[in-house]
Amino acid sequence: QVQLVESGGGLVQAGGSLRLSCTTSGRTFSSYAMGWFRQAPGKERELVAAFSWSGGRLYYADSVKGRCTISRDNAKNTVYLQMNNLNSEDTAVYYCAARSAGSWFGPYDYWGQGTQVTVSS
Repeated sequence: QVQLVESGGGLVQAGGSLRLSCTTSGRTFSSYAMGWFRQAPGKERELVAAFSWSGGRLYYADSVKGRCTISRDNAKNTVYLQMNNLNSEDTAVYYCAARSAGSWFGPYDYWGQGTQVTVSS
């Protein structure tokens, strides 16, 4: 079993930055490929950024390319999502997820509870 806990969300002005963190506990963190998803009100959940299984390739949604960076620190059992130049379209609940197989898009085995990001214009 793996537990995921996100933090770092909040209210930020357009053009600002946030760094989301997702700390895991349970089974070996390095055994999982990690991803960040988000879901805005009335919209489907979308993949924002993710590691490949080997960790050597990264995925970014077109809407965040050039503005977001996913990273991980295996020593801290933590994955991060650095988000810059935020705009109102980035307002959503952000979730981290862990998978032991599959592709960038899943299936994911474990999910965090989510952290709210609100961008004010």
